[in-house]
Amino acid sequence: MSAPSGNPVPSAPPSYEEAMGINMNYPHPYPVPGPGQKPDGKGMNPPPHMGQPPPANNPITVQTVYVQQPVLFYDRPVQMCCPSCNQMMVTRLSYDAGALTWLSCGGLCLLGCVAGCCLIPFCIDALKDVDHTCPKCNTLVGSYKRL
Repeated sequence: MSAPSGNPVPSAPPSYEEAMGINMNYPHPYPVPGPGQKPDGKGMNPPPHMGQPPPANNPITVQTVYVQQPVLFYDRPVQMCCPSCNQMMVTRLSYDAGALTWLSCGGLCLLGCVAGCCLIPFCIDALKDVDHTCPKCNTLVGSYKRL
């Protein structure tokens, strides 16, 4: 099939730069290597930033921050740094009746242990909640709930 003689055959589509209106004479965003420089960017100075003052030779203040890993509290003593007195210590444990203690007591009552045997869970530390305190400043640093 031949093209009609009245309409010219279109040539190649415009390039990206022509279609987007990019000025090819605009300075490049990155420095162009000069004579004697390698094109890999080594030995080239970055372009100066407009509108920013030159860096001053002020001393840099460095602050060291120590981040302590989160401590998981269970029913065993934990060695840690106290957040209150900043001393390394091993936590002191104290046991308090919690939800598991009361549920155990109620379960024993339902089974018929009402003559005082239902109070046995209040004597067993393995059924109680655990509070971790600092032995030096007596600050509560964490707790472990059984339920």
